Amino acid sequence: MIGFVRNDSRTLRLMDFERSLWSRVAVLFRLGVAMFLAVRHERLDLSGYEAEGWRVKKEFATRTIKTLCGAVTYGRAYLRRNGDGWFPLDALLGITADGFSWRVIDLVTRLATRVSYTATQGIMRAMFGWSPSTEAIESLVIGLGQRAPAFMATQESFEDDGEVLVIEVDGKAAPMATEAELEARRQKRKHGKKCGCGCQRHRGRKRRKGKRKKRKKRGHNSKNGRSATLVAMYTLRRGKDGKLHGPINKKIWGQFGSRRDAIAWARDQATRRGFGPETRKLVQIVIDGERCLRMELQKQFPHATMTLDLRHAQERLWKMGRLFHEEASPELEEWVEPLNRLLLGGRVDSLQKRLKKVLKSIPLRGPNTKQKRETLTAQINYFEERVEIMRYDEYHREDLVLATGVIEGACRYVVGERLDCSGMRWKIEGAEPLLQLRCIELNGDWDQFIAWAADQTTADMKNGKLIKIRHPRPKPKSRTKKQAA
Repeated sequence: MIGFVRNDSRTLRLMDFERSLWSRVAVLFRLGVAMFLAVRHERLDLSGYEAEGWRVKKEFATRTIKTLCGAVTYGRAYLRRNGDGWFPLDALLGITADGFSWRVIDLVTRLATRVSYTATQGIMRAMFGWSPSTEAIESLVIGLGQRAPAFMATQESFEDDGEVLVIEVDGKAAPMATEAELEARRQKRKHGKKCGCGCQRHRGRKRRKGKRKKRKKRGHNSKNGRSATLVAMYTLRRGKDGKLHGPINKKIWGQFGSRRDAIAWARDQATRRGFGPETRKLVQIVIDGERCLRMELQKQFPHATMTLDLRHAQERLWKMGRLFHEEASPELEEWVEPLNRLLLGGRVDSLQKRLKKVLKSIPLRGPNTKQKRETLTAQINYFEERVEIMRYDEYHREDLVLATGVIEGACRYVVGERLDCSGMRWKIEGAEPLLQLRCIELNGDWDQFIAWAADQTTADMKNGKLIKIRHPRPKPKSRTKKQAA
């Protein structure tokens, strides 16, 4: 290495020198890993295993493991007993049957929570000169993501937590593949006649020639979305100025299952943080006003302070105002402003009276009068059902949370920027593990999660199990002759 730096690199640019140096460092890295594995195997005492009935089938069973700097081949003893096989060195070191080191598993799955599988593969190749396939990355994400709920269940209370717990709940849909799309993917590709030049552009044009694409109707939802329920949980601490400061120890969790399961997770986490079902500490829950969600939350948090998101209430005022005035007009602002003051002042009863008075003033006949009456009636009923969770004057005095800004941002960032990108289509089996790994990574718990997963894997392997992180892809359903016809 010193000779290379002093002699062979005299004519190299820095960029070329770095590239050449990295290839030499990678060789040293692989040699170091191979030496480490050989030393650990040499120090391995098999007498204890033989006393338990295991017999050495092979003294030197070779295997190749892919590390950050490339593949390393090593040998280790293979033990057999009653038809079961086991590699004690792999179990001792926590080397799974995936063929990748834990550092590789750690890096590719963490990258995959931020960028697509193809982009993850490109980044790995640019940094280390090689990468697992996109299929291997996806199966690692699915397999590791299935352990995420168990890891979240191990979290205990925080030493420096605040005295007010805030819970925000909302949802966002991710595009799912339809059965028709999945069926088309399962079929063999039909290769038509090749075009004269053979280029991709004209080949695609020839394939599309003569086909008429069905035109979608207005309002057609091609997303086929499946909603993920997200929960944001954090605490606030009251300072010397009398205000609540935070957020403290914010955690975000999401899943595609029922909302009841997500609320059950919130209940469990709140208890772990010292806010049990019968606690007299202040627990505030901020929601968008959905009735079923509110009812389920009240079952799990009977003493919590429910709050309707202020922005949702204000949006309804503007929606009613647009029935009478043009968008962005001064008249619209003048119409909404006094109603908004009543809303912020917690005078929802007075607000209702004003709206009912406006409703009575609308004639029974005339252009658009039916739409105005129906819209106003719907909004009045909406406010009447939620009067007790719209005490914004009280919330403001106590410096509590008024809007769901945290969970709204989480929905856009956690789901939108990774699972709702252009052209993406998911299945639940692949979307949910990735979503939950992304939550762990964004919560700042990734290093603890990987250490926990490695410890759990090593403990299972020491008991004689062969562990594989990668989760196999679901096999496509075979089509019967009747279906094919």
